[in-house]
Amino acid sequence: MQTAIINAEKINITSTLKDKINIVFELTKLRITFFITLTTILGFISFTGRFTEGIIAPVIGIMLLSSGSAVINHYQERNTDALMARTKRRPIPSGKISSTNALKFAIILVLSGSIVLILGTGLKTLALGLLNLFWYNLIYTPLKRKNALAIVPGSLVGALPPMIGWVSAGGNLTDPRILILSFFFFIWQIPHFWLLLLIFGKDYEQAGFPTLTQVFNLDQLSRITFIWIMATVVTCMLIPMFGIVKNIYIVLALLTAGLWLSWNAVKLLKVTDKKILFRFAFKEINLFAVYVVLILSINQLLI
Repeated sequence: MQTAIINAEKINITSTLKDKINIVFELTKLRITFFITLTTILGFISFTGRFTEGIIAPVIGIMLLSSGSAVINHYQERNTDALMARTKRRPIPSGKISSTNALKFAIILVLSGSIVLILGTGLKTLALGLLNLFWYNLIYTPLKRKNALAIVPGSLVGALPPMIGWVSAGGNLTDPRILILSFFFFIWQIPHFWLLLLIFGKDYEQAGFPTLTQVFNLDQLSRITFIWIMATVVTCMLIPMFGIVKNIYIVLALLTAGLWLSWNAVKLLKVTDKKILFRFAFKEINLFAVYVVLILSINQLLI
């Protein structure tokens, strides 16, 4: 009997710990934070051409800062999240954590990330990191409640992480190599956000957000989305022209990925079931971005 009670207590402790970890992962938007960290690493090694101990501080600092930004976003959108089927089970609207405790957690993350950046990389890197947080939480998040096209200025948040990595490694922000790299992530971010809003358009309408479907019909949206995806491909193809890529096999790998995405994007102009296709396009453009990050990282480490 006593053994059964002890085992039950162990299971309860394990379950509680797992629940808390899941709450942290969800609040910090782990997948997004991980990708931001990857692009920061790409920016760093694009300047150095190798991994050094100097990469530790910007990676940890940006991971903490972007995690804090994600938690702040949960806090900001707690009321609208409760109105949408996709988000009503998030930690704050579901009651798994109070909004006050979530905000305290966000402050701890932001302060910790800022301290790591200022001590480990310098003021310039910290300024860029805080600019990204400011732009996402104080510009894009409020703006998307007012304008369905807030996606375009909001996409700056995709351009800054590689710049942060580049600067922390000692690079100059006026260098054409980091400008084209950051521009690629800026352009990619637009169809990324765009497709997400198209997939969950009804949810956003229910929560009172202005949506793209209120501005354009589905055929128009398909054509515009196709143009943004092709712009992403073209921007990717421009990267080798700025001296970042010197290996012909890497160029061919990027070209192959670009052709694959273009081939799939053409379906947006043909297939009638747009909603299902938007979901596939969202996955494909994200896979494309991850692939580009990995290929460019391999390129830098091979030079």
